[in-house]
Amino acid sequence: MTDIINEVFIVSFLGYLIIVNVLTFILYAIDKRRSIKKQWRISESTLLLFTLALGGFGAFCAMRFLRHKTQKFIFKGATTLSLILIVIATMYLML
Repeated sequence: MTDIINEVFIVSFLGYLIIVNVLTFILYAIDKRRSIKKQWRISESTLLLFTLALGGFGAFCAMRFLRHKTQKFIFKGATTLSLILIVIATMYLML
């Protein structure tokens, strides 16, 4: 029974990671587009919240491919921290 619960938890966690990272990338892309068009932007706190909610891979991809928020240390740090947490959590779940 505990094996089934563990498998469900792992699948749920991976699903969460996929969803939050896709949403994080989309938010960064929207913010980048709005910055180019000089429109109302998504707040930095919202971007950081999604990044720290284990959206580090989506943030990293957005920073790399969209060249957005690459100069701000807080975003580099939050992305790095999130990626480290994702690796640790994934390793823990696989044990």
